[in-house]
Amino acid sequence: MREILLGYGIFAMYYVLTINTIYFGIILFSFKEISKILKSTTFSKYKSLSGSNNVPPISILVPAFNEELTIIENVRSLLALHYPKHEVIVVNDGSSDDTVGVMIKEFELQYYKPTSMKDVIKTAKVRGLYYNPDYPNLYVVDKENGGKADSLNAGINLSSYPLISSIDADSLLEEDALIRIARMYMEKPEEYVAIGGNVRIANGCKIENGVVKNVKLPKKLLPMWQLVEYMKAFLGGRIGWSSVNGLIIVSGAFGVFRKDYVVEVGGYRGGYPGEDMNIIIKLHRHMLENNLPYKVAFCPDAVCWTQAPDTFKILGSQRKRWGRGNLKNMIEEGRFMFMRPKYKIMGWLTIPYNIIFETLSPYFRITGLLALIGYALMDMSGWKILLTFSLINILYGTLLGLGSMLLEEIAFQRYPRIRDFFKMLIYTVLMFFGYRQLGILWRFLGHIDFFRKKTSWGTMVRTSFNEDKKSA
Repeated sequence: MREILLGYGIFAMYYVLTINTIYFGIILFSFKEISKILKSTTFSKYKSLSGSNNVPPISILVPAFNEELTIIENVRSLLALHYPKHEVIVVNDGSSDDTVGVMIKEFELQYYKPTSMKDVIKTAKVRGLYYNPDYPNLYVVDKENGGKADSLNAGINLSSYPLISSIDADSLLEEDALIRIARMYMEKPEEYVAIGGNVRIANGCKIENGVVKNVKLPKKLLPMWQLVEYMKAFLGGRIGWSSVNGLIIVSGAFGVFRKDYVVEVGGYRGGYPGEDMNIIIKLHRHMLENNLPYKVAFCPDAVCWTQAPDTFKILGSQRKRWGRGNLKNMIEEGRFMFMRPKYKIMGWLTIPYNIIFETLSPYFRITGLLALIGYALMDMSGWKILLTFSLINILYGTLLGLGSMLLEEIAFQRYPRIRDFFKMLIYTVLMFFGYRQLGILWRFLGHIDFFRKKTSWGTMVRTSFNEDKKSA
């Protein structure tokens, strides 16, 4: 029995080390790409594009469910964007709070029957449209509850322009975020089908009229951990995956898409979380099956600020939802692309990596840890193995986090103070003492919810963007 436990524990150790090694390779790709990004950003004339008629117009879709506390700041930030031609379509998804009411009051909107809505993609019943000619590029769609994907599809049905952008209602775009993505799109408009922006944590920042005026680190524990986690995922991971056209997700918080291709793949999948990953996998599959040239890219200098959960209850609900969505997508789409040559990088690398090292990760990590603990309890000398493995894992993970922080310092420098750098480094190490383990457990519980056929969005409570300021 001891030998079995030891053997399985060692297997799990190598499994985790393999994940970190692959991620180390991805972050090296990110370092290779960052110089190109810097050069492109430095010499780009994206600012002059703000007044150009050649920039493609964009429809910004904002799905909103119980967002009365953040929706005004969000919409203000979108209306203030430096972009030649864009429309903002807020889709109220049957909110039980006063989301529509605060929008009507703030922008003095008038009710219209939804006769101008097209029926390109089926959605839940639309109850009405709200509009004010004094805000000619702002529309509010009020519909019955159907989920975030259903709201995005309703927004597509009303949209006028060939590019669409999905923005979460608890997020704020920087003034030049959209024009930076447009600049990238205009380089190869025939190829780019989706471009994701860089999502950063807004907790702790000073925000006025929907604009981040002063960037600061979060004051609370959980948002601080999420900040270093996001930095690693977006800068350390997505730059690298994007460089080989293997990006599997464009964050639902902020991304730009070719509307024609989104419609061709049937729009966003309704009825289940994980719609942001699902639409990207469907786009990859559609383009590859039809031998169409394409690229799904990441634009790290196009920044979206989002509100991170600051309680264990809400964060746990979010991570369980992500776990359910990932598993659903791998069963629904990933298994058809797994190790299939015609799906190229997606088939050979991205999907196998996701299934083996992301989807199945909770099972190997939890059982491997239990095996090592069991072995150590039978033979106290086994503690040395457990300790050695833990130290290697922490060291490897810290190096990966440090790599992402260096990418941040080299290219963006949003946190210029020396003490901020060391605070982020300390939290990178502290993540290994409870936070990472909780994340794995939440993902595992998300899988249980999936098998119990739970489809709801879960707990999500919004707070005002200036909640930190109020509580200070």
